[in-house]
Amino acid sequence: MKFIVSASTDAGNVKTVNQDSLSIQLLERHGQQLVFALLCDGMGGLQKGELASASVIYAFRRWKEERMPILLAAGIQDNYIRQEWSRIITECNEKIKGYGRMQEVRLGTTVTAILITQERFYVANVGDSRAYEIRQQITQITKDQSVVAREIARGNLTPEQAETDPRRSILLQCIGASERVYADFYFGTPRVNTVYMLCSDGFRHKISPKEMLEMLGPCRMNSAENMGQSERALIQLAKERGERDNITVVTIKTYC
Repeated sequence: MKFIVSASTDAGNVKTVNQDSLSIQLLERHGQQLVFALLCDGMGGLQKGELASASVIYAFRRWKEERMPILLAAGIQDNYIRQEWSRIITECNEKIKGYGRMQEVRLGTTVTAILITQERFYVANVGDSRAYEIRQQITQITKDQSVVAREIARGNLTPEQAETDPRRSILLQCIGASERVYADFYFGTPRVNTVYMLCSDGFRHKISPKEMLEMLGPCRMNSAENMGQSERALIQLAKERGERDNITVVTIKTYC
């Protein structure tokens, strides 16, 4: 199995600073490819959100350099990823909180991380950025850690009501603004001819799952150039529909 990767980001219609941060790396080990991708959405409304998001990206990239080769040599297991990524997130939470106290500012970030090897995918999520799997249909891998997602699960809101609910941007957890942070983890087997997508909430508010499927489906995403064109077209559509937040999307296509 091989991979094609792409990513696009935009500050959006309103904000002068893009508080989203991303990283995507196509790697090779013993002749086999793997992908490590990250997306962080610095908190809208909080000061220096771009600093929070960039610091989490840096911490995970350092883990990739220092620890991932060791785990790959030993054989990665789900519990190894859970333990090590949880440690990174906890450490980042404490560091960002400490910085905020020193500077007398509030800052925070979401994170969605995905590692895809030949045998397994590993996803961690804090906040309301998302990971999707796109084949003949689109499937949301992650669950939002947000007030409206909790209310939908309790039967108090419909998904349609949640889109306009005034609590839409309130998170149950975010790195740097929560006393303690507990990431959700998701594991599975990667499939060929599939697109794995990460996105910030600014990407999905104005774009329907049907439109994502049409524009980012595996048949359409057959080169990095085409993937980037589809990403940018959806970002532009979100902006034309009045999206006010930063907008970021990362795509990973698997093929033989």
